[in-house]
Amino acid sequence: MTTTENASAWPDLVPTALLVLADGTVLQGFGLGAEGQAVGEVCFNTAMTGYEEILTDPSYAGQLITFTFPHIGNVGTNDEDIETVNMAATPGARGVILRAGITDPSNYRASRHLDQWLKARGIIGLSGIDTRALTALIRSKGMPNAVIAHTKDGQFDLHGLKEEAREWPGLEGMDLVPMVTSGQRFTWDETPWVWDKGFGRQTAPEFNVVAIDYGIKRNILRLLAGEGCKITVVPATTSAEDILAMKPDGVFLSNGPGDPAETGKYAVP
Repeated sequence: MTTTENASAWPDLVPTALLVLADGTVLQGFGLGAEGQAVGEVCFNTAMTGYEEILTDPSYAGQLITFTFPHIGNVGTNDEDIETVNMAATPGARGVILRAGITDPSNYRASRHLDQWLKARGIIGLSGIDTRALTALIRSKGMPNAVIAHTKDGQFDLHGLKEEAREWPGLEGMDLVPMVTSGQRFTWDETPWVWDKGFGRQTAPEFNVVAIDYGIKRNILRLLAGEGCKITVVPATTSAEDILAMKPDGVFLSNGPGDPAETGKYAVP
């Protein structure tokens, strides 16, 4: 997991991306997606499918996702698998860490290569490191703060990156819900995807449900609609009085990013 060990695996290639942990550890790899740098909390995800859904899950805002499954990008990307409710926004992961490089997509639903999709969404990626070792570190020591950086020429301000990683305060005490919640109330009637048909519509709902958006995923709303619910999605700061005035049969509180204790300062009252 040192720079020397990583570089020795590809002796003829110049690393174009770095993951710099808050303790000063530097992992070298090869950049993909957007160029630049981003600071966040390093976590891991063991899913074998659904990488596009994971990268657009608002609850991952402020985090750098390490995928333990090696084949990420093999089915490409498409507009139907995005989980953010606001299609114009780009909340979700700040960076992605992979073992292997992205292969060309091989799926009839693919509309864009993952690398192009990452560039368009401003997500910085890194491949070519031992993601199993990084995952083991996270499991034993917790999720570290880090900076992920990607530049084509492989030139980095290593001192500056180490300083930024060390000084970032982390997600504890940070309320990220304002960055991902809906700006206004709206209704939802789209139901889950069905093979050869796509998404459906709920036309005869039995229940009136209010969903409070702290970073809600589109598929949660689809599943509720598929179970016969008329859904009204409201912003995170909506008052209990306003919610009860809608006379709901049930109230759903979504998950979301950041420190729940900070969100709870206005969510609980």
